[in-house]
Amino acid sequence: MTASDTFAEFVAARSPRLQRTAYLLTHDWGQAEDLLQTALVRAWGAWGRIDGDPEPYVRKILVNVYASWWRRRWRHAEQPMSQLPEPPTADRMADVDKRDEVWRALGRLPRRQRAVLVLRYFEDMTEAQIAEAMGISVGTVKSQAKRALEKLRLDESLTLEALHA
Repeated sequence: MTASDTFAEFVAARSPRLQRTAYLLTHDWGQAEDLLQTALVRAWGAWGRIDGDPEPYVRKILVNVYASWWRRRWRHAEQPMSQLPEPPTADRMADVDKRDEVWRALGRLPRRQRAVLVLRYFEDMTEAQIAEAMGISVGTVKSQAKRALEKLRLDESLTLEALHA
């Protein structure tokens, strides 16, 4: 089996999970697709050097690319609009509103703290796995998670109900 074949099998088997991680980081399907595509292109370049399960390696690329996107001007450029968008309607289901509160609160966290929480609580990774994926120490993972959770607890726009939803 050629490297191209193994890479194609990996992409077919693991893309949905990696796409989910990318979405949890960006909270935008379009950006998540771009993020995953960029990570897969970089992984292909190193495919022959990856030993064992390639998913942690690709996930590390994914997190690193996400963390570096803040430098790209086009990523954060504001687009002026002639009219303000309509506010969300009040008839949405309560659990959707709660999830939205949590997403907004996560969005206010620094990128590294957000990445640590996404990997820990949405991807169910251990502190050691997160440290390896992000290229940081386990102690840094712990301190970033602690700071992020403290910020979420102090976020006045986030209700206690939303945190437990």
